[in-house]
Amino acid sequence: MALPIVSLAGMRSPDPAARAAVGAAFRAACLDKGFAYIVDHGIPPALIEQVFAQTRRFFDLPMQAKLAVDKALSPCNRGYEPLRGQVLEAGTPPDLKEGFYIGTDLPADDPRVIEGLFNHGPNLWPAALPGWQETMQAYFDEMTQLCRLTMQALALSLGLPEAYFDDFCDDPQATLRLLHYPPQPGNAAPGEKGCGAHTDFGALTFLLQDDVGGLQVWDERLGWLEAPPVPGAYVLNLGDLIARWTNDTYRSTLHRVINRSGRERYSVPFFYTGRAEHEVRCLPCCLAPDETPKYPPTTAVGHLREMYDRTYKAA
Repeated sequence: MALPIVSLAGMRSPDPAARAAVGAAFRAACLDKGFAYIVDHGIPPALIEQVFAQTRRFFDLPMQAKLAVDKALSPCNRGYEPLRGQVLEAGTPPDLKEGFYIGTDLPADDPRVIEGLFNHGPNLWPAALPGWQETMQAYFDEMTQLCRLTMQALALSLGLPEAYFDDFCDDPQATLRLLHYPPQPGNAAPGEKGCGAHTDFGALTFLLQDDVGGLQVWDERLGWLEAPPVPGAYVLNLGDLIARWTNDTYRSTLHRVINRSGRERYSVPFFYTGRAEHEVRCLPCCLAPDETPKYPPTTAVGHLREMYDRTYKAA
């Protein structure tokens, strides 16, 4: 197996030693590639099945219905992104995928929306799918709680108090993204992939995969490694925000998707970026006595805006 398997069960134990053991397992994964399979995560299997079913329902809609919730209609990056709408690997053809973005649902009169804070605002919901919004919102809420628990494990992995990141996790921002990958065509353009090689922008990404496969993770010694689906497990990876926060002690690693299965592939990543205005400054525990931070202080939302600007300008 290319990636370690980490159980979160110990984080729910009253025994500090059990929680510390999870932190130690996290540390090993974070110092390697920043990727792991996560089991005992607590997300109900029935809800996961519903999310996949509703994801397929949306992408099966006629194009006219999908374009009624086009991301171009949203001021805060919500809604449908058509096939080949993004280039994640500069210098390659657009990604062979279509997607749908769901974020923290804020009303138009929320002070952060009025202020124009980046990526803050209301979701776009497809009107043609009864029960769809309720399923996605329930899953969004469950995943937000899972990320809080995972940030506690991350704190323990760094030798910090378990509650160190609690303020970062209060009123957090996150993005649930539904993805559909058609099969890779036999006459694909040079360099064409379902999803080009990239690192993720935020703090944590929890990836829900169907059984098709196609995810690959970069290893500096071995090259591209397959990360096949493991039943009942998520793939967790750290994003650029954690690499920045830890002065690159922890890894944000390149990964990509190539769907050579001949089948339709569906995946559901959940990107967690935390409280927008929380300061991100190099953690003292990640600096040697004579070392200086590689990155200036920022905020979670400031970092996110930098990453979006870089990606979409490159496209």
